[in-house]
Amino acid sequence: MDSKETETRAGTQSAAQPCGLPRRLLIMLYDVLPLLAVMFIAAVVALPVTGDRVRAGQDIGYSLYLAAAGFVYYGLCWTRAGKTLGMRAWKVEIVTLDGHHPGWGRALGRYAATLLSLVPLGLGIWVAAWRSDRACWHDRLSGTRLLRRP
Repeated sequence: MDSKETETRAGTQSAAQPCGLPRRLLIMLYDVLPLLAVMFIAAVVALPVTGDRVRAGQDIGYSLYLAAAGFVYYGLCWTRAGKTLGMRAWKVEIVTLDGHHPGWGRALGRYAATLLSLVPLGLGIWVAAWRSDRACWHDRLSGTRLLRRP
């Protein structure tokens, strides 16, 4: 990255605001459709092998396969562009604490931590409403944050 690009990123970084809970929930709502499409495609690809013998949530191997397909979608979005389709619509970007797009390792950590955030009735997400930095559990655990871009 050259010095001009670094200056531009730093300037944009300082103008960005933490993403609040309402916007996060809208992003999640938007991202349901592409995620369902990814899951559908993954299911169709597996159909010749699995037939109708497996069910998500009942077969651990198949459930892990679908979770991996979801990670591929989010991982590609986060590592390449720093945003999913829902994040694009709501002008939000995912960055590491030093302002770069996450790599694959950090993306995997965020994906896994997001699943943990959802387990206790979404408590790991709802905490963003009370935190001054608007961070969810998965933001803090993965060393990433969502920023609203002007």
